[in-house]
Amino acid sequence: MMLAMLIYKYFPYGGQQRDFLRIVERCLSAGHQVRVYCLRWEGNVPCGIQLVNVPAKGLSSHTRYQRFSAWVKQDIQNNPVDAVIGFSKMPDLDLYYAADPCFAARLRRENSLIKRILPRYRHFLAYEKAVFDKDSRTEVILLSPQQHSEFCENYPGCQPRLHQCAPGIDASRLPSTDAAEERQLFRAKYALGNHDIALLQIGSSFRIKGIDRSIRALASLPHDIRSRTQFYIVGRDKPGDYEKLARSLGVGDRCHFLGGRDDVPLFLRGCDLLLHPAYSESAGYTILEAVINGLPVLTTDTCGYAFHVHKARAGEICTSPFSQHEFNNMLLSMLESPTRELWQQHGLAYAKQIDVTGMPETVIKLIENFVQAREAGRLVRASQ
Repeated sequence: MMLAMLIYKYFPYGGQQRDFLRIVERCLSAGHQVRVYCLRWEGNVPCGIQLVNVPAKGLSSHTRYQRFSAWVKQDIQNNPVDAVIGFSKMPDLDLYYAADPCFAARLRRENSLIKRILPRYRHFLAYEKAVFDKDSRTEVILLSPQQHSEFCENYPGCQPRLHQCAPGIDASRLPSTDAAEERQLFRAKYALGNHDIALLQIGSSFRIKGIDRSIRALASLPHDIRSRTQFYIVGRDKPGDYEKLARSLGVGDRCHFLGGRDDVPLFLRGCDLLLHPAYSESAGYTILEAVINGLPVLTTDTCGYAFHVHKARAGEICTSPFSQHEFNNMLLSMLESPTRELWQQHGLAYAKQIDVTGMPETVIKLIENFVQAREAGRLVRASQ
């Protein structure tokens, strides 16, 4: 098959981008051809794909996205494919990989009239409706039960087109038999003593991930705990505003912005607690990665994968509406709790109970089934 994969931006350290790359590689290994349309590509281009850099310009992101969609539609009409798979919501998709949360649900929660009338927000809502409205034929690949609930609530009738997907954890982030040794290596590398505490947060797009919430929680800790705590932020974004916030709260020397990295597994095994107080998150792979590596998690219930923390009994979940005071208290309580080893054991046991790597197989089967069903339908219509 010839498959078109649409992604606005590719860079090596985003969760959406890692899923995209695993799906592309699985399609290539199955013998399919893959044509990738994007606005910007950073990093190595996998051998075998046909990369098309779409020349869509515009002062605003939504203008660029609209021109992207129009350009790609025309190009596919000129150069047909068997299926069009999008990794962001947009019109004319055969399948959509739901890396983003429900935008309509977000607007309802925020209840802002101004946002509803701004062109940017109208654009994103219209592009979501193009995928989920009752007249759409786009098949949707979901990452979490939370997404299923929100999309069904906001778009009645879409349920038959929704398909739940297993996680797609990378093999390098599965539990390691050398975890104890790797923890010691990490602690030595960052000069952490036996009584020092290492907090971790992983993720690009710091605003959405709630880095500000984590910094405020760190600053709220009692001096005796705060003075032996280090906070490592791994992910790609501009740290300037958050470094300024940390300095203003007196924890600038405790916060370390390390950028996107390839040695994330070392952090998962060397730190003491993962923070992930995201404002909104379709899944949050880093949550599940921490759980299965025995790293306790403190997250928010707005994250799609927060349910893994609950099922595994591997940490705590801050409920909505978010309260910074509550989150601060939960962090302190977890750091003072004697049950870290129990959370760790629960997480490691959970890793043996669920499928954490099956996402690419699920997706390629859905793509292949879609193309086969559509072709069968064409043959039936042709014979009538």
